[in-house]
Amino acid sequence: MNRNKFALIFLASLFCITSAIAQKVTTEKQSQKVNGDEAQGFAALLEGKKDDVAISWSKFLKEFGKPKGMDLISISEPALGGTVYSKGTIYADIKDKGDNTWVWLGVIENEWVVNDMDIVKKDLEKEVYRFGIKYYKDKIQEQIDEAQRAHDATTRQSQRLVNQNKDLNIQLGNNEQEKIKLEERLQSNALEHAVLLQKIENNKLAQDSVKAATEQIKKVIELHKERQRKVN
Repeated sequence: MNRNKFALIFLASLFCITSAIAQKVTTEKQSQKVNGDEAQGFAALLEGKKDDVAISWSKFLKEFGKPKGMDLISISEPALGGTVYSKGTIYADIKDKGDNTWVWLGVIENEWVVNDMDIVKKDLEKEVYRFGIKYYKDKIQEQIDEAQRAHDATTRQSQRLVNQNKDLNIQLGNNEQEKIKLEERLQSNALEHAVLLQKIENNKLAQDSVKAATEQIKKVIELHKERQRKVN
């Protein structure tokens, strides 16, 4: 991985940190029509496209019971605030608003049989708020995991480079030792070359001397043979 890629990872991580600081969850009362009746509830506006938020929203709603429906979801006999209600239905909705997304939880009061409906509503508001917090924290955790993977990758790359540096230094040391040996061998070779040249020259001189001596001996032999022939 090159230096430019590391820089891009760092800038992306910095952007994620800046975005996380700006995120805040607020809830507001919001009513809407459900099957012709007025449903009262609470909504929160979250950063993120609807398709992204919807994945977390669908998982979150399963904590209350068995969601039914597509866009407008209903959960009968829900578990809310630590209480399971045998009478009552929670309605959940999700809508996009530009680059943001509304999530909403509401109830139709006449569908519930409870002593204090305000407790149910307060729990709904708490759950909308809790989802917003969970959604942002999960998104930030994804960014943390991504940054950690990038950190792990750079750490591994750094270790590979350290190990590579060690190997290269070992190879350099071996190369320098071999260079010294080759230089010593080259010096020895040069000396041996000079010695051989001198020996060849000495051999040539010796050959010339022996050849001259041989010629003189041949003449001496001829003289002796001539003397021998003259004996009578």
